[in-house]
Amino acid sequence: MREHLPDVVELTAERIQAIEERIRPYIRTTPVLEVRGEDFGARSHALALKLELCQHAGSFKVRGAFAHLLTRELPAAGVAAASGGNHGLAVAYAAQRLGVPARIFVPTVASQTKIDGIRACGATLVVEGDRYADALEASERWVASSGAMAIHAYDQIETLLGQATLGTELQRQAPQLDTLLVAVGGGGLIGGVAASYADRVSDGTVRIIGVEPEAAPTLTLALQAGHPVDSPAGGVAADSLAPRRVGALMLPLAQHYVADVVRVSDEAITGAQRALWNTIRIATEPGGAAAMAALTSGRYVPRADERIGVVICGGNTTAVSWERSGG
Repeated sequence: MREHLPDVVELTAERIQAIEERIRPYIRTTPVLEVRGEDFGARSHALALKLELCQHAGSFKVRGAFAHLLTRELPAAGVAAASGGNHGLAVAYAAQRLGVPARIFVPTVASQTKIDGIRACGATLVVEGDRYADALEASERWVASSGAMAIHAYDQIETLLGQATLGTELQRQAPQLDTLLVAVGGGGLIGGVAASYADRVSDGTVRIIGVEPEAAPTLTLALQAGHPVDSPAGGVAADSLAPRRVGALMLPLAQHYVADVVRVSDEAITGAQRALWNTIRIATEPGGAAAMAALTSGRYVPRADERIGVVICGGNTTAVSWERSGG
């Protein structure tokens, strides 16, 4: 059974299930692809790739976006979100589906693909500052002056509940996993997934490993300090995995349920992108390939018989243009 956590971060199986039932009509059940580890230079013979890049708006973020929009009272001013790109695109997509006004704040580091996607969904786009933290400050000023509802990219309970549905979905699709590799930026994804796997982690049947860029070690530094601290925010995945600090709500979840965090270089991330494309024709953005990079670079070395799950969490790459299609 799961250990007790403070109420503010206690994401029970019942709450996660309730959120999944609410958002299920609006999200995709994304596929799991079984591949050979040897094809990617990993000793493990069994890899299960959770292809969340096939989700609406190209990433897992849409789960959290719909969790907010379907469970909170929406003001006339609509919603506002700050994002490196994927969260903003997810909120813009969900808001368009539900007919809600949205204003999205992104930094200059946001990729053109994500900017184009936000505009294609009809949201008002504001480019502010060089990094996510700058866009967040701008969005907070807008919320204070307009009365819009803030949707945080990773540090709100609805966000964590929404992302947790990826974990419950994956457990149904690949119930025999021993280890799950999950990318870390602000921590909304790994926090939600950790909550959904809490009982299996507690009984020792599953290990969750965080993977974060060397250039943005937000969770590593927070675990060392015992609380969120400012960290570098650079690297090739800066538009998705480089907030100033990890979320306060997810940190106790990581402390309880994440077995380890490994860091990968920019070269390892781009190498994993190439490996995914060359081997199975999956085109990811850098952040979407980060978890895979732990295997392809040897930063995580599995046992020969270890059954590994890898979350491929985002596909909004500049390799293709973004055009809004029917939901």
